[in-house]
Amino acid sequence: MSNIRALTAEFVGTFALVFVGTGAIVTDAMRPGQVGLLGVALAHALVLAVMVTALMRVSGAHFNPAVTVGLWMANKVDGKTAGTYIGTQLVGASVAALLVMLIFPQAAVQAVSLGTPSIAGELDLVGAILIEAILTFFLVTAVFGTAVSSEAPAVGGFGIGLVLVFAILVGGPLTGAALNPARAFGPALVAQQWTGHAAYWIGPLLGGTVAALLWAKVLLPKETT
Repeated sequence: MSNIRALTAEFVGTFALVFVGTGAIVTDAMRPGQVGLLGVALAHALVLAVMVTALMRVSGAHFNPAVTVGLWMANKVDGKTAGTYIGTQLVGASVAALLVMLIFPQAAVQAVSLGTPSIAGELDLVGAILIEAILTFFLVTAVFGTAVSSEAPAVGGFGIGLVLVFAILVGGPLTGAALNPARAFGPALVAQQWTGHAAYWIGPLLGGTVAALLWAKVLLPKETT
């Protein structure tokens, strides 16, 4: 039963992130100037903050394969749990993207490829991977510093969610600032838009792993390592 609770929480949290995040991008395409880059950033940040706060005690509120892999690398979850979490996150993201495709106006959906992250023409694949890696490093650092560490301040998920504000403001125009393979995978699957998709796995997994190892080896207090 506890496993069902945890997987349900991972599905709901990832679904919410992708539905609200892609929905904000599609709405911005439908009503230009009414949402904007800051609005898209806030939509992602607020939904993640609320979902992490609501579901943290149920599943740990990963909602992101990069977070799950980071916690696995730091021996905070076992391999079986990590695998089932990642599978559930990908399903939640895909269902959310499918519903956005079915519900929102098709012209706006197609104009932004369902909010699928994409790499700017001025940037090559290596640059995109590095941007995604660095920004995901900050996200996973926030996870460890505000949720995993015994020294974590009582800020709920808002310290984690707020990372998406500055990440999307910096990286949104360049890579979409997914910082999350599931966030990229769901819309890409439904829209069948796979250009540069590798960047949204390699970058976040790399950045998340580096952050997790730094915390596990150096930054976590002794009693939580």
